[in-house]
Amino acid sequence: MDEKALGKRLQLARRRAGMTQQELCQKAGLSYSTLAKIERGAIRSPSVFTVATISDATGTPIEDLLGIKTRHQGSSMPNTKKRSKSGVTFVYLDINGTLVRFFNRAFVDAARKAGEPTDIVETIFWRHHDAVASGQISFEEFNSVMGKELGLPGFNWEEYYLANVETMPGINELVRWIAQNYEIGIFSNSFPGVIEKMQANKTIPDVAYTTIVDSSKVGCVKPDDQIYQKALQLASVEPREILLIDNERPNLKAADTAGWHGLWFDETDPEESIARAKTALEF
Repeated sequence: MDEKALGKRLQLARRRAGMTQQELCQKAGLSYSTLAKIERGAIRSPSVFTVATISDATGTPIEDLLGIKTRHQGSSMPNTKKRSKSGVTFVYLDINGTLVRFFNRAFVDAARKAGEPTDIVETIFWRHHDAVASGQISFEEFNSVMGKELGLPGFNWEEYYLANVETMPGINELVRWIAQNYEIGIFSNSFPGVIEKMQANKTIPDVAYTTIVDSSKVGCVKPDDQIYQKALQLASVEPREILLIDNERPNLKAADTAGWHGLWFDETDPEESIARAKTALEF
């Protein structure tokens, strides 16, 4: 057994579960010194029972922690993934304008229902967007405010949004290709619970994402530097190993400031954007 490689995988699983060493020790019933030594690779052949306990506590398959490939799938931990010519090992993708398109049609539908100009709906939406997308207010509070200002009792933004967004043409193939060759994650400003529903109805590609950085769960939004720090921690790689594919220039600028690679996705020409992404990820 490679103790140092095992220690790195255990540390990565803990970080991706959003847990400190102290929190994992408490949940798994381990002493702090034992866990710290395991993560450093200082304990020779930790018991399978200990690894299994950490597996349960972090929600990580024990095969991933042990670096074992099953018959049907490879480990989701970084062992067999590739490195691009530019040094990328981890790819983050945005949702709106990258994984899906036609987000703005939800404004048109809401405006039609309210009998208001579309720009009024957009203004009200963006006025409150960051508060709900960062978890400062609940989705219910956001809907209540929007409904009141638009004169629409029972307003539910999620219904307008999910009824209008469509999977970006060609993105399923790209995402599957990325997932086969690189670690992959979602990095999005999102409202509570929406990503899970998009996964359930297959609006976004159905692959095993290494991690999902949901702004409503981490408490900050792009392009704030705090969310990039959190995404870096969850990826558990060096900054220059990350590529962000996003349709918003400010988000890509923040990625560059954080030391990441960035690739602009043009939702009006997804075919060309997908070709550029594959070129950027040549290995």
